[in-house]
Amino acid sequence: MNIDILAFAAHPDDVEISAGGTLLRYASEGKKIAIVDFTQGERGTRGNGAMRIEESNAAALKLKLHARVNLGFPDCYFEETEATLQRIIEEIRYFQPKIVMANSIMDRHPDHARAAKIVERACFLAGLPKIESHRNGVIQTAYRPKITLHYIQDYHIKPDFVVDITPFVEDKIDLIQTYASQFYDPNSNEPETPISNAHFFNFIRGRMMEFGRPSGVTYAEGFTVGRIFGVNDLFTLF
Repeated sequence: MNIDILAFAAHPDDVEISAGGTLLRYASEGKKIAIVDFTQGERGTRGNGAMRIEESNAAALKLKLHARVNLGFPDCYFEETEATLQRIIEEIRYFQPKIVMANSIMDRHPDHARAAKIVERACFLAGLPKIESHRNGVIQTAYRPKITLHYIQDYHIKPDFVVDITPFVEDKIDLIQTYASQFYDPNSNEPETPISNAHFFNFIRGRMMEFGRPSGVTYAEGFTVGRIFGVNDLFTLF
């Protein structure tokens, strides 16, 4: 299918919270973007799987996604198995992205780091011709993305680089709020979580400002890389 960015997430809303501004920026430039969610987030404290699927579909419209797939893995219980890796390989080979984004390499929720490792391994395996896969009865060919990036989530991790998203901050906040079941609602009777209190969006803005400041921009999102990558031109770095 040859899309530009394929973003993986352990749960619906992971991508939007941590890389939503970056995706909004590239969507505005006409890049083809897709998201693959591992789970429905059905074991989250607030809401339920059906609600979160509905919210993720609404977020997909705001992001102008080329596609959004939910793999239906069990929330909190998916593991790095041959079957799980095979499923991710199929998505990578189907979408053939230039860039893959995945969860944070470590984080408060153990699903995040586990998903990050699965995606990074699957990106390598997808390039091996002797690993067979198919989709809708069609045999797939080997394909390896150019680079795998990890967006930064709850835990502070020093980014390897940041992306300026200053013009898209308010759209990002609106995008995150699409997941109404998960965030602050003064009329909700559901238990409070670390992301549902009234101060969470202050944290989001503060994190983006923290990442933006060293590079001289107001707001940015941070990413880490699993391996060193090269550049063709030093003058593209500024």
